[in-house]
Parts: sequence; C-alpha cells; structure tokens
Amino acid sequence: MLKRVPLPQSGKRVAALAAFVLVTVTAFGQNAAYKAPRTPDGKANLNGIWQVLDTSIDWDVEAHGAQAGPVPALGAAYSVPPGLGVVEGGRIPYLPAALAKKKQNFDSRLTEDPEIKCYMPGVPRANYMPYPFQIVQSSKRIMFVYQFANAVRQIYMNNPGPSPADSWMGWSAGHWEGDTLVIDVTGMNDQSWLDRAGNYHSDALHVVERYTPRSADTLLYEATIEDANIFSRPWKISMPLYRRVEKNAQLLEYKCVPFAEEMLYGSLRQHPRGKQEEGRK
Repeated sequence: MLKRVPLPQSGKRVAALAAFVLVTVTAFGQNAAYKAPRTPDGKANLNGIWQVLDTSIDWDVEAHGAQAGPVPALGAAYSVPPGLGVVEGGRIPYLPAALAKKKQNFDSRLTEDPEIKCYMPGVPRANYMPYPFQIVQSSKRIMFVYQFANAVRQIYMNNPGPSPADSWMGWSAGHWEGDTLVIDVTGMNDQSWLDRAGNYHSDALHVVERYTPRSADTLLYEATIEDANIFSRPWKISMPLYRRVEKNAQLLEYKCVPFAEEMLYGSLRQHPRGKQEEGRK
C-alpha cells in the first residue's frame, strides 16, 4: 500500500511499521468480546471526552513523510510530522479533474485552510483534529461538542427528514447497530477541508460514521466518505479515539476567532489620516 507514497530514506522501515500498525488496528477493531457499560435505555454508553492521539492525521489523512511546514520561519516548531495514514487502500480516489484543485489547496494552505480562519471543521475532520471533543448522550439526541471553534453537532436518533439547509457541520441522523453508533451525515457545505494537506469535497459530500466501543477508554472510529463530484468511488478512514481520563478532564474555552482576525481583516484596518497623507508623499 505505502509503496505508492514517496517517503525519505527510511521508507522500508516505515512500510514495515505501517504493516504492523494495520495488523494492530485490525485486531483492535475485532475486539468483539468487550461489552460497553449501558445507559438507562440500554444503549452503549459513549458519554465522555475523547481525542485522537495521532496528530499527523490532521496534517494529511494519507500516508506521508516528514516535511517542512507552511511557515519556514518557525522551523521544526510547525513542521509536518510523518504519518502512516488512515485511508483504507492508501490513496483517496480522486477523479482526475479534481486533483488540480487539491494541489491548489495545498499550495495556498497557509491562507486558505479553513482551520487557519477558525471556521468550523466539518465532518469527519472535527473528530481527528488535535483537540478533544465531548459526547453527551440521551435516548432521543446525542450531542457532540468540539473544543475547536466551539463547534457543535446534534445527532437526531429518530428520522429528522432531509437537511433544511447546508451547514458547516451538516445534518446528522443516528441509529444503533448493536453497540455501534451509526451516524448518517448530509447537508454539508463545500467550504470545509478534510485535512491541512488540502484534501477536500463538494457540497455533495455524504459521510457515514461508526463509533464502536472497544474497551473502557477506546472507541473505534470509522467513516465512509462519498462524493460523486470529487471521488471516483466511496472510500473509508478508521482510527482509534481515546478517552481523556484525567480527574478534571473537561473542554476548555478555545475561541480562536480573535487569532484569525488580523489575517482575515488586517488589510481593511483604517489608518490615521496623518499616516495616510504621509504615505501619499
């Protein structure tokens, strides 16, 4: 799988490690013996604060080697960590015409990535950004609360009908398959990205998520992604999510809008008249 991905020097070792990790993840996903605790209505209890540990996923969901980041002045502090990828089959099946847009996104990622602008991350990206999120569960609705950009999703556990309008976080309808929470997500706009590498989608995006408890403190997260405008076929990602187990685990306030204002609107700032006239001279 990883032979198609150009990796520096240690490519053989990375490929061997990738094979090991795939076997490990497969075994993780097959831990059917675990029985999750129950909520009062008898469903698997997913309440808690969860977070992905592999920070390379948000940089690029495909396998990739270490590389310089988009801000050379920051050196290694904002460099791209290597990652084995979470895409089944190794590559996202882009339509040939869609690849040019992906490359364009990558080249302009420092200013065009929605994360840079503090826009809501969309689905599935919200689940593997390097920030925790909380699941609050009841019988009729389940709420996902994300630390980044204060994003929120409501999962309707009865049929809510079609999405009334496109939005950043989409329209989520859920149901249970045994202990697995299955969420059908539609109604997303075309503004969010899948990662910092510029992988993207159109407003035809359809995501089916699966959250399966595999131990007291781990969930297996799977997402099948379909978008006939961008991809030649549906494709899938999967990864473990880990419970935050600190005694005082909680979501902290992270209002990132002020951090993005200068980048977005700094050029519109009005200058004092004296400086304007001095600039004309």
